[in-house]
Amino acid sequence: MQLHDAYGRMQRQLNLILMTRTSLSLAILLSAAALQAPDAAACTNLIAGPKATTDGSVFMTYSADSHNLYGMLNHTPAAKHAPGAMRKVVEWDTSKPLGEIPQPAETYNVVGNINEFQVAIGESTWGGHEELVDTTGNSIIDYGSLIQIALERSKTAREAIKVMTDLVDKYGYASSGESFSIADKNEVWVMEMIGKGAEKGAVWIAVRIPDNAISGHANEPRIRKVDFKDKENVMHSKDVISFARRRGYFNGKDADFSFADAYSTHDSGTRRGCDGRVWSYFRRFNKDADKYFAWCNYDSNEPMPLYIIPDRKLSLEDMQASMRDQFQGTPFDMTKDVGSGPNHVPYRWRPMEYEVDGKTYCMERAIATQQTGWSFISQTRADMPDEIGGVIWFGTDDTNSTVYMPFYCSMTEVPAELAPGDINTFSFDSNFWMTNWVANQAYNRYDLMIPDIRKVQGGLEKKYISSRASREKELKSMLDRGDKAALVASVNSEGKAIAKEATDAYRDLGQYLFVKFMDGNMKKTDENGNFIKSEYGLPVYPTFPGYDKKYYENIVKESGDHFLVK
Repeated sequence: MQLHDAYGRMQRQLNLILMTRTSLSLAILLSAAALQAPDAAACTNLIAGPKATTDGSVFMTYSADSHNLYGMLNHTPAAKHAPGAMRKVVEWDTSKPLGEIPQPAETYNVVGNINEFQVAIGESTWGGHEELVDTTGNSIIDYGSLIQIALERSKTAREAIKVMTDLVDKYGYASSGESFSIADKNEVWVMEMIGKGAEKGAVWIAVRIPDNAISGHANEPRIRKVDFKDKENVMHSKDVISFARRRGYFNGKDADFSFADAYSTHDSGTRRGCDGRVWSYFRRFNKDADKYFAWCNYDSNEPMPLYIIPDRKLSLEDMQASMRDQFQGTPFDMTKDVGSGPNHVPYRWRPMEYEVDGKTYCMERAIATQQTGWSFISQTRADMPDEIGGVIWFGTDDTNSTVYMPFYCSMTEVPAELAPGDINTFSFDSNFWMTNWVANQAYNRYDLMIPDIRKVQGGLEKKYISSRASREKELKSMLDRGDKAALVASVNSEGKAIAKEATDAYRDLGQYLFVKFMDGNMKKTDENGNFIKSEYGLPVYPTFPGYDKKYYENIVKESGDHFLVK
C-alpha cells in the first residue's frame, strides 16, 4: 500500500484536483453554516466513570462539529504571572475579543482539552430560551473561554466547576445554553448552564455521574429531577429554581424541578437528532436501553435518564467505536434508507430538514458526522502519576475515519502536523487535511472504501494502544529517578513521531484509494493490498463493482421500461 515512488508525480496532479473538489465542498458546508449558529446541532460528549471501565480509567469524549473548524491541537504552556497581569478573553466561535480578566499567580499546562493535573472538559450547546442570551455586550465569558480558563486554573473537576461558575458570576456569561462534561482522575460531572439575559451571571446545575455509570449529552440539556439535599453529588446556583419561577419557566414544587425542562424546550427534532445520539451509546452497553427509543422517536414522554449502569465494563476501544456510531443496527441506521445511495453511505448533507408536498422530513444526526473538525477521548487515571495518567486520544476530522493518537497531558510541544492551519488551504503536511481527504473519497463509495480505511486506521490505533503499557513503564521510571525533564522530552518526541506516522499513513492511504477506485473501477489487489500485475508486468483488468440490487430496482421502479433492453 506504500506509494512513495509515485508521491512526487501524483502530488502535482492531485493538488489541482483536490483544491477544486475541496473548494466546492467548503462552499456547500459554509452555505449551510450560514443558516445557523456555528455551534448549532453540534457536539457530542460520551462519559464512562472509573468503575464502569475495564482499567479504572475515567473516559470522556468530545467532538467539535462546527462545519467550519480546522482540526488542530491547541497548547497553552504553564506560566507564572506577575501581579496585575491580564488575560485576553476571545470568543471561541468567532475569535471576537470580549475583554480582559486578571491572571492568577500561576496557570497550568493545557494540551487540547486536558491539563497537567488530568482535568478534562468537553461541551455541547443546546441554546435554550433565546431571551436568556445577554445581548447588552456587558458579559465577557463565553463557553469556550470558560473551558480554557478552567483548565488553566484547576487541579480537580470540582475546582473547575467553581472556577467556571465564579467567572460567570463576576464577568457575565456571553453564550447560550450549554452542557459541560468535567472530568478528573477520580470522577466526572455534567454541568448545565444558561445566562440570565440582561442580568449578570448564569443559572446552573452540576451532577456527579456515579462511578459505575455511563452518561452523555448531545446538544440537549439532560439534567432533570435531582436530590438537592445531596451536597456531595449535586451543585447548583443558589437561584436556579427561583430564577425559573420569576421568569415563568417553572411553577411547581421544588422537588419536581427539572433544569432541562425549565430552561429549554424539547421537540421531535431535538429528541431524535440530539438525545438519539446518547441513546445509541447507551444501547451498546445496556440491553434494557432500547426502551428509550420511544422517547427519542417522540412516541413517549418518559425521558431518558441522565446516566445508566452498563451491562459490562467499557474499554478504550469501546469508546473509540462509540465515537464512530452511526446508528448501526437501529431503526435510525443511516445505511438502510434511500438516502445512503448505492454504496450505503452513512452520512447526510445539510440542511437536516426538508419539505416534500407540504410535509417536513428530517435527516438523521449520528455521533459520527462529516462536519467534525476534531475530537478526542480523554483518559484520566488515579493509579498513575499525573504526568502520564492523563492522555488525550486526539483525532482530526470525522470520528469515523480519524486515527485517535495518544498525547500525554505533560506534553509541551505540538507536532507540526497538528499545528494551527487554514480550512481554506489544502496541505499534504496537515493531519486534518489528510484525514479529510481520505474521508471525502469514502463519502462517494463508502462500502467499497471503508474496508481499506479500517485496515490502516485499525492498525495504527491497535499499535498505539498495545504499546502504552511498556511505554508508561518506561516513562514512570524517569519519574522515579526524579528526571521529569527527560519525561517531558520523551513524550514530546513520541507525540511528534505519532502525528507524523499517522499523517504519512493517511497520505499514502489517500493516494492508494484514489488509484484503486479511479474512474468508477476497482483495481484488483492481493491479500496485502498490492496491485496485481499480469505476467508481462501490466496492470490486470479492473473489476466493475457497479451498484447494489436495491439501487437497480429503484431505477426500474422510477423509470419503468425506459432503460429496458429490447
